[in-house]
Amino acid sequence: MKPDKKKRLEAKGWAVGSADEFLNLSKAEFDFIEMKLALSKALSEQRRHSRMTQAELAKRLKTSQSRVAKMEKGDPSVTVDLLIRSLLTLDVPKKQLAEIIS
Repeated sequence: MKPDKKKRLEAKGWAVGSADEFLNLSKAEFDFIEMKLALSKALSEQRRHSRMTQAELAKRLKTSQSRVAKMEKGDPSVTVDLLIRSLLTLDVPKKQLAEIIS
């Protein structure tokens, strides 16, 4: 947010902060969410780079297309384990996977 806009909002009584402050997340919770979102984004990018549809990836993972869509959007019902296994299925090297997580 631009500093001048922040000042105007605060002058009118609004509290301005980050999502993690608003949700009262611990650093560990915030880092976990960021990691999960990075994995989701990487999955979407890797699938597209492989010129694969969500349905094709779903077939390889033995799941549904809607599940793949949830994985790519960072749905809370998707586990980190599933995201990592999916990226490995797309032949993402472990070193690249470690970079995504970090």
